[in-house]
Amino acid sequence: MLIRHRDLEPSVDPDAYVASTAVLVGDVRVAAGARVLHGAVLSGEDGFVSIGEDTVIMEHALVRGRATHPAVVGAAVMIGPHTHINGSTVEDEAFIATGASLFPGSVIGAGAEVRINGVVQVNTTVGPGMVVPIGWVAVGNPAHILPAERHDEIWAVQQKLDFVGTVYGVGNDVSMRDVMRSQSQFYGHHRDDVALDQS
Repeated sequence: MLIRHRDLEPSVDPDAYVASTAVLVGDVRVAAGARVLHGAVLSGEDGFVSIGEDTVIMEHALVRGRATHPAVVGAAVMIGPHTHINGSTVEDEAFIATGASLFPGSVIGAGAEVRINGVVQVNTTVGPGMVVPIGWVAVGNPAHILPAERHDEIWAVQQKLDFVGTVYGVGNDVSMRDVMRSQSQFYGHHRDDVALDQS
């Protein structure tokens, strides 16, 4: 399903394939040879999403662009099922496995791998060819790659990366009530979405 959102609508190359149950919202560009499989969601409601040639986005993956961090996925990238790519740049020939989570401002270098349930925190750079092992966390620039049980070490780096400012555009002193009021207002604009005729 292709959806116009805030007067922006998806653009899909005629040589790409988008499954009937996938959803593309707003400013989304899909290049030739790309494949977007069932249940995937590509959301350009806040910032654009660009999918490169011959990239495959598996079932139920989410790729979301942010105003200050578009989601730019290069060519020949594999994005596994249930993967979450939020405002991240993924360079050519990277492998993003099932259940991986990439947060705004992160960069995955060419040929890098984020394996099953790997996490790449905000403003983190995983260099070309690097590997984030199954269930591990990449944090910082350049990335420190640590197992999840080393939370104190992860947090020591992560707290300097400005998660709240990067994701929500506010300071740490803003209450959750105010953050969510703003988010509710932002996502309320979906009431005006228009499904596009694909015949």
